[in-house]
Amino acid sequence: MEAVFSYIIGLGAAVMMPIIFTILGVCIGIKFSKALQSGLYVGVGFVGLSVITGLLTESLGPALQSVVEIYDLRLQVFDMGWPAAASVAYNTTIGAFVIPVCLGVNLVLLLLGCTRTVNIDLWNYWHFAFIGAVVYFLTDALGWSYPVAWGFFAAIICYVITLVLADLTAKKFQSFYPDMEGISIPQPFCQGFTPFAIGINKLLDMIPGFDKLNIDAKGMKDKFGLFGEPLFLGVIIGIGIGCLACNGWSEIVDSIPAILGLGIKMGAVMELIPRITSLFIEGLKPISEATRKLIAKKFGENAKLYIGMSPALVIGHPTTLIVSLLLIPITLVLAVILPGNQFLPLASLAGMFYVFVMINPYTGGNVLKSLIVGLVVIVMGLYFVTWMSNDFTLAAHSVAAIHPDDKAVQVPESFSAGALDFASSPLSMLIYACTKYAKFIGAAVLTIIAIALLLWNRRIIKKKNI
Repeated sequence: MEAVFSYIIGLGAAVMMPIIFTILGVCIGIKFSKALQSGLYVGVGFVGLSVITGLLTESLGPALQSVVEIYDLRLQVFDMGWPAAASVAYNTTIGAFVIPVCLGVNLVLLLLGCTRTVNIDLWNYWHFAFIGAVVYFLTDALGWSYPVAWGFFAAIICYVITLVLADLTAKKFQSFYPDMEGISIPQPFCQGFTPFAIGINKLLDMIPGFDKLNIDAKGMKDKFGLFGEPLFLGVIIGIGIGCLACNGWSEIVDSIPAILGLGIKMGAVMELIPRITSLFIEGLKPISEATRKLIAKKFGENAKLYIGMSPALVIGHPTTLIVSLLLIPITLVLAVILPGNQFLPLASLAGMFYVFVMINPYTGGNVLKSLIVGLVVIVMGLYFVTWMSNDFTLAAHSVAAIHPDDKAVQVPESFSAGALDFASSPLSMLIYACTKYAKFIGAAVLTIIAIALLLWNRRIIKKKNI
């Protein structure tokens, strides 16, 4: 099973998505050629997104490393980034079976009427495997009985809660992002921030006069012109980081070509991401329209079935780009000055775009509101990663011992391991904390939460027939 699913995951989203979309399209009545074209558009979108985020990481990496060395920013938790975290997650007993187990859970919940999301976002199943793997190695180290069962329990609880949140947020998501009808986001990293987006947004609305600061990305362009464009902001912040990476004015003068080059590359990332993500929309349209017609024919016009997809579909939204860009330097500063934090995010910074996918629908795309929510969740996230780092390091070392040639899972000596992606999510922290510190009581609390959410969601589905 490990070999089979390692092979499937190894193919990557760019290869598997055309296959999945072609099969899905044919099954719902689309012509083979049209279904294949839809799948290829989505596959090409993943390739383009990988190239662009790779450009961001490769461009920022050396500059940020220079900043770390110049200012002696020595923190003890090493940023492995999401690819290494995914590798650790999948190269475990939990990761080997997480896809068939979670798909089975998804099918059962669909048949019971407890969810309307069909989660085909297989690559982000590593989030469920991640928390399962951490809990597995944690419980094994503590000498608990049946650590594998504890790991699968954590993964399934995370999956169930995520499916319910995907259902509950689907309409809000679809109303905010154009051309996303019939799509939900069952990714636990994004969904973990939804309650905070709702709560903080309501608190901000209670502040007198705050509504006058309602500036979205379009408003920024209208008010500030070129200075409000993500492209221009990318150039400016890239140049600023390039200057910080130089040791003194003389080095800045000597490095002007490199500094300007970094600025242009950052601007290119901001400009190209929306163009790349438009390919996802073009590929999804035939599938979503055919699905809607099929469901309406079989179950009536009011019936709904959501296709669970990757948040990569919508990270090109202007507010996401602007706020993510602003938070990159802010996050680095916060990581250094926050007392007790030991995590300095470098490799994980490319994942900043995914923080705001489910925040923006509740802030209405308000740049200031999204930035404030982002600051809150990032501060929490830095502490969460620091808090989980010892047990994540245990998982990384265990996987590295089994796969000594896999450099991605190697942790430098004298460092602990961490990653902003999912380790910083409140959902992962809830499951981790309940398991580690409350054992059976924590498991009971998590089970009650999951069952209560399922029953609530089932009642909503039955009442509104959504």
